[in-house]
Amino acid sequence: MYTKFNWLAALAAVIVLTGCAGQKTATAKPDTTKTESAEADKVLYERALNDLKHNRFDTSRLSFQTLINTYPDSEYLAKAKLSLADSYFKEGGATGLTQAVAQYQDFITFFPFLDEAAYAQMQVGMAHYRRMEKSDRDRTEALEAEAAFQTFMQKYPQTELAPKAEQRLREVQEVLADGDYRIASFYYLRRIDKAAAPRLLDLVARYPLYSDADHANWMLGSIYERNKRNDMASTYYARLVKEYPMSPLAAQAKAKLVKFGAPVPDADPTAMARMQREQQTPRDRPGFLKRPGELLKSGPDVSAAARVGMPNLTPQAEDVTDTLSPGGGAGLSVVAAGANGGANSSSGSSGSSGSGTGAYIQSVSPGASDPPAAASGTAAGSAGANDPPAAGSSAQDQAGQTGQTGQAGSTADAGQNANGNSDASSQPSPTSTPGSNQGESSSKKKKNKKQAKLQSQ
Repeated sequence: MYTKFNWLAALAAVIVLTGCAGQKTATAKPDTTKTESAEADKVLYERALNDLKHNRFDTSRLSFQTLINTYPDSEYLAKAKLSLADSYFKEGGATGLTQAVAQYQDFITFFPFLDEAAYAQMQVGMAHYRRMEKSDRDRTEALEAEAAFQTFMQKYPQTELAPKAEQRLREVQEVLADGDYRIASFYYLRRIDKAAAPRLLDLVARYPLYSDADHANWMLGSIYERNKRNDMASTYYARLVKEYPMSPLAAQAKAKLVKFGAPVPDADPTAMARMQREQQTPRDRPGFLKRPGELLKSGPDVSAAARVGMPNLTPQAEDVTDTLSPGGGAGLSVVAAGANGGANSSSGSSGSSGSGTGAYIQSVSPGASDPPAAASGTAAGSAGANDPPAAGSSAQDQAGQTGQTGQAGSTADAGQNANGNSDASSQPSPTSTPGSNQGESSSKKKKNKKQAKLQSQ
């Protein structure tokens, strides 16, 4: 009896222990499967990051793309798309940076409210910045970099990357301004003021932080001065004195203002403080031993870029300082010029013998038509006493022009005089026929005679 009871107790204990063990095993198995499934995207992401760290770009991009396509609801989806763009940026090269820009912009489109969107916009600008050429070469990438950094400063001004983006924008605008300055200097030294003035006007309006902005204002003053527009020259000499008080040209600009009888402005305190801080800021300029290497470098030298002051945040497309648009911005339009800049073509006079290349800046009222780029001192229906002669026209041409000012003439006749061609009615040719004024040219007549001869044969 006692033995039977022991067997029954042992059997019950075995059954109880077996049931507990089976229940434990059945509960633990689903938990393990769920954990492994949930961490698969994490494992894939960490593996891709490791490949990226060791510059295995193709392998890392394959893992990132697999994660994006396989786990669209993963918490690592945004990180994977950003890291995918970083892989192209880190690889570099023309193709890599182009792909990086596309991937960063794609990230901003899908995740515009994440904190990483500011980083992506910064990287778009840096990709264009790395592809930027020197100031005397193609400026496409510089313009793209300027637009990207301007967008960053307008959308994310309070982020920790804002100071870096602001400095990069100053450097990009230094390169853009230097390109315009080099071209303007080329024309200025050859006294082709008609081509130099528009570039200088745009430069001083858009890029006041440019390292040679004081020289640009001086050149503009000189252009107006040698075209007998001392009132406009005083404007740029005064700007040089006020906004660039520590410039070596400030003393000469003051002397010019005194000569013209114009008021000499005081130095702007803000501009003075900015220039003082610029002088105190250390700069990494290329040394003598590094200069040969700089010649082989495709990127620009931005060591002269400003370190203080807010860069221009107005996009190029929205800029209203186009000096060639009639009635826009400052209301200026560049027309042809003569060296003397005076009245050379009064009605009935024989015209001045002096001609020159230069720019004459004429005020244009809003809505008025832009004067032709090669217009002469005379115009149809007016004597044009204030307009200088066309650049490159001779004294004989100018005499032919002024001889027609007594008659209003048609627009076509005025265009012929502006080009230096004498009027057929005032100077008839000995061999001309009665219908020669409206007839065909001699070259066309010869061609017609040759065709008639061939047909008769």
